[in-house]
Amino acid sequence: MKTLIFPLSLVFLFLWACNTKEKIMPPVADKNPTELTNHGESRTDNYFWMNDREDPKVIEYLEAENAYTDAVMEHTKPIQGKLYEEIKSKIKQEDESVPYKKNGYYYYQRTVPEKEYYLYCRKKGSLDTDEEVVLDVNKMAEGYDFYQLGGASVSPDNKIVAFGVDTVSRRKYTIHFKILETGEIFDDAIPLTTGSSVWANDNKTVYYVLKDDVTLRSEKIMKHILGTPVENDVEVFYEEDETFSTFIYKTKSNKYLIIGSESTLTSEYRFLDANNPRGEFKIIQPRTRGLEYAVDHFGDYFYIRTNLNALNFKLVRTPVSETEKENWEEVIPHRKDVYFSDFDIFKDDLVVSERKEGITQLRVMPWNGDEYYIDFDEEVYTVGSDINYDFDTDIFRFSYSSLTTPHSVFDFNMKNKERKLLKQTEVLGGFNKDDYETRRIYATAMDGTKIPISLVYKKGLEKDGTNPALIYGYGSYGYTIDPTFRLSILPLLDRGFVYAIAHIRGGQINGRAWYEDGKLLNKMNTFTDFNDCAQFLIDEGYTNPDKLFANGGSAGGLLMGAVVNLRPDLYKGVIADVPFVDVVTTMLDESIPLTTSEFDEWGNPKIEKYYYYMMSYSPYDNVAKKDYPAMMVTTGLHDSQVQYWEPTKWVAKLRDLKTDDNLLIFHVNMDYGHGGASGRFQWIENIALEYAFIFDQLGMNE
Repeated sequence: MKTLIFPLSLVFLFLWACNTKEKIMPPVADKNPTELTNHGESRTDNYFWMNDREDPKVIEYLEAENAYTDAVMEHTKPIQGKLYEEIKSKIKQEDESVPYKKNGYYYYQRTVPEKEYYLYCRKKGSLDTDEEVVLDVNKMAEGYDFYQLGGASVSPDNKIVAFGVDTVSRRKYTIHFKILETGEIFDDAIPLTTGSSVWANDNKTVYYVLKDDVTLRSEKIMKHILGTPVENDVEVFYEEDETFSTFIYKTKSNKYLIIGSESTLTSEYRFLDANNPRGEFKIIQPRTRGLEYAVDHFGDYFYIRTNLNALNFKLVRTPVSETEKENWEEVIPHRKDVYFSDFDIFKDDLVVSERKEGITQLRVMPWNGDEYYIDFDEEVYTVGSDINYDFDTDIFRFSYSSLTTPHSVFDFNMKNKERKLLKQTEVLGGFNKDDYETRRIYATAMDGTKIPISLVYKKGLEKDGTNPALIYGYGSYGYTIDPTFRLSILPLLDRGFVYAIAHIRGGQINGRAWYEDGKLLNKMNTFTDFNDCAQFLIDEGYTNPDKLFANGGSAGGLLMGAVVNLRPDLYKGVIADVPFVDVVTTMLDESIPLTTSEFDEWGNPKIEKYYYYMMSYSPYDNVAKKDYPAMMVTTGLHDSQVQYWEPTKWVAKLRDLKTDDNLLIFHVNMDYGHGGASGRFQWIENIALEYAFIFDQLGMNE
């Protein structure tokens, strides 16, 4: 058990807080001004000293913030407990995933009652044979506060599994090897990796990705021979450009090993026959700035999804013997109104995932025959390819979900167009999807652009402006927040909330141009779009500013910080999870993880035009003496994506400058990182705390 040592003043603070709510005072961070000068401009950072997780004074301050949060939220413990049990009670304790067949085995995951982690299992040849437990993560995780499995990969002869483990939540995985027949763990332990590994076809050669210990950049592809000392591993590829990261995978055909190297805007791939691990990787197409492509293999060709003269991407193929772009032959042309996002190759068919008017569609294109689309009934939904390892099959497996339909897995026969529901996630406690309604509506942005909003609420809702509402957003990296089923929001919906997802620019719901309009020198569109969506919900009578809450995490936390600086009057409260808020200082420090690889997303502030533009929206730099809504901020001490000090400094500055008496709490998880807890129930605790914060602001006690 950990012992926390507090200075006497903080002990008094906590005891005082526990006895009388009115006397609770938040911790006050020391100011130690640091002058930061760039492009002839100086700015003062009073809390720069917090950038050291080894400093006892920093830990002391974080513990004080947690003590304050515990104290002011103490009276909400009953509703937190109720919410935790309410959400947990809807999760099936003993469950099993849909098995998929690979290399003669059926693989699946299953859970057992009251256990936090999965069992990874398989059966040989038939689902009627005896189960073999490949990895029991519950046993493996014993004694750890955090335990994350980073990818399991079974050797081609089915005898050995390689798997990565992170016990710190810093995304530094150590790869181990296990003999499946005996359970013996090899002495080979490879630290500081991404966790994933790829086998050559000789059953002894394993490729993995090594990270930089400081920046955490995935920078080297290494080759390990099973049973040999790790220090003898061979460097296969080193990515010298610090704005790129590298990775490795095997094609669906199992014939080629592929090394990829990517930045935000540029790609480069290399290939090697998987039967010849002693060979040299060959470049498919040398990197050209702005050229993106991704590769798979079928027959005599590499099939390549690319943006070459195609903003929304297209599909080409090229002979394995002649791979450069001069030899690329068009298979699916570019379309201005359709975003081509993915593809699956089969012996007789090509299945394409594409997005039109914000909705993903599945397009089946027989190599010989007429193409068609798979039809779906709901107005707003999410669909995508599931696990499809076989070429020689007429069955395409896909997953389907909506804001009212739990995650579902289907097998679709591409010849007779029949679909079979294999599994729909069971929601316990009498859930009925027909009790809820989901819609797609459109707000008008300040520049006239129509911004999609996905809504869900309980049927019978009146648009009289009295409903509580939670609006969620992200809006970066071209990542689309799809309207999938969210078990965690049922407690909100059942209490009359409207839940909204704002599909703002910076995402990619309406194609590549939607992303381009929300990054770099267009980033402000992301923030104003979100506020325009919030205003639209108010104007249309879904809610009002005294009942509207906003939520976003990571880059979505940046969104939260920016929108409250711009329009704090729109929101009753804001929840910013692991927020990226000290944009300029972070992007100036190339030793911080992710900095160099994200210059194409945010801009490089060493260039003057980007510096001043980023300064115009950076949440930390734009905190002002004015009223802010009630706010809850979270972070993890070991966060590898957004360093803990960003939200810590932001909260300290907000406490110093804001002119209101609204609640501001800061929850610091001292054991976890960016993704939060690792167990399948532990995450509920944080959700319960966030909802308790919302309910408390609304005066709800159940």
